Amino acid sequence: MDEAIVSAVFQARPSKQEAKADVTSRVAREIIDKEAAARESKTERLRAARLAQEEAAAQPAPAPRKTRRKG
Repeated sequence: MDEAIVSAVFQARPSKQEAKADVTSRVAREIIDKEAAARESKTERLRAARLAQEEAAAQPAPAPRKTRRKG
């Protein structure tokens, strides 16, 4: 028989411990990925706010007009 066919049909099932370990690894990776995405989102939001604040601070305030005294 062809080795590919044999390996496709007669795949070894993971043991109960391996199956639990795979589930644990998958869930842990999902949690880590979710936290990383939240962290990146927060970083982008804070960066945009900081750049907007710096831009607003960089624009000079309009000079107050000097008033003329009548008299």
